[in-house]
Amino acid sequence: MAALDTLLSGLAQERSTGALRVGRAGTVFLDEGRVTYMECAHTPGVERILAARGRMPEAALRRFQSDGGSERLLAEGPVTLGELQFCVLGAVLDAAFFLLPSSGTRPKFRPGERHWLGGCWFFDVRGLVRECARRRAHLARTWPSADVDAAPVRPVPRLAGQGVTLSRVQWEVVTHADHELTPLELARRLGRSGYSVLLAVRELAAAGLLVPTPPGEDRPALPKRSRQAARAKSGPGDGPGSAARADSGPGPGPGAGLIGPAVTADPADLELLMRLKKALEELS
Repeated sequence: MAALDTLLSGLAQERSTGALRVGRAGTVFLDEGRVTYMECAHTPGVERILAARGRMPEAALRRFQSDGGSERLLAEGPVTLGELQFCVLGAVLDAAFFLLPSSGTRPKFRPGERHWLGGCWFFDVRGLVRECARRRAHLARTWPSADVDAAPVRPVPRLAGQGVTLSRVQWEVVTHADHELTPLELARRLGRSGYSVLLAVRELAAAGLLVPTPPGEDRPALPKRSRQAARAKSGPGDGPGSAARADSGPGPGPGAGLIGPAVTADPADLELLMRLKKALEELS
C-alpha cells in the first residue's frame, strides 16, 4: 500500500480537488492538487483552537461551517485573516504529523468535497513531510523514548531539587494532568497542538518531573510520534522544601494568535509563518 505522502503527491500531479479520507484517522482536503486543510482525530482543529483561546464558542463556529464559511467568519467574526491563517497552519502541521505516517488503512478519495474554510491557503506536500521529519528529530533529541507519548501523564509528587521553572505549556500539562489522560487527550482538552503537548511531556520526562510508567502497564494505541516548544530545567532554590514557579504570564487574551503583520493567502506568506513558528519553538 502506498504511503500517504505518495498518494498526495499523485493527487497533486493530477490537480485533483476533493477529500482523501484516511479511515477514522483523519482527512486531507485538496484544491486542484494543493493541500488546503488536514483533519486528524487525535489533534484539535481550528474550531477547538479558536474556542480554547476564547475567540469564539464552538457553537458559533459551527454556524459559520454551515453558512458562509471562512468569508463570513472573517467578515462578521472577531477573527482576523492573519490569526485564522496562523491557526490553520498550526492545525494542519499538527494533523500532518500524525496522518502522514499512517499505515494499515486504505485511503478513499471523494472528488469535489471541500473543507468549510475553503481554499484560501495551500500547503506543499514535500514541505509538510520535511516539517514532520524535523519535529520527530526534535522529539528524539529531547527524550529518546516514546513510552511517555502514549502513557497517562503523571507528574512526580515531590521535586528532587528545591525549585523548578516551567514553560506555559508545561504548566498547563502539569496542572491539568489527572494521572489518567494521555498527552494527546490533554492536548484536546487544552486546545493545544498535540505536538506541543508531546514535546512538553518529553521535556518534563527529561527533567525527571514525570513518574515513570510501570513496566507492563497497558498503554492506549497511538500513531507515531508527534508548534511551540518548551524547556524544563530544575536547580537549587533559596529556601527549604520544594517550590514551583510558572513562567506562564497571563493567559491568551482577545489578541492571542496575532503574531507579526497581517498576511494574505499567498503561499510565500505560509512559508514565512512556518519559519516564524519554527523560530518561536526554538526560542521557547
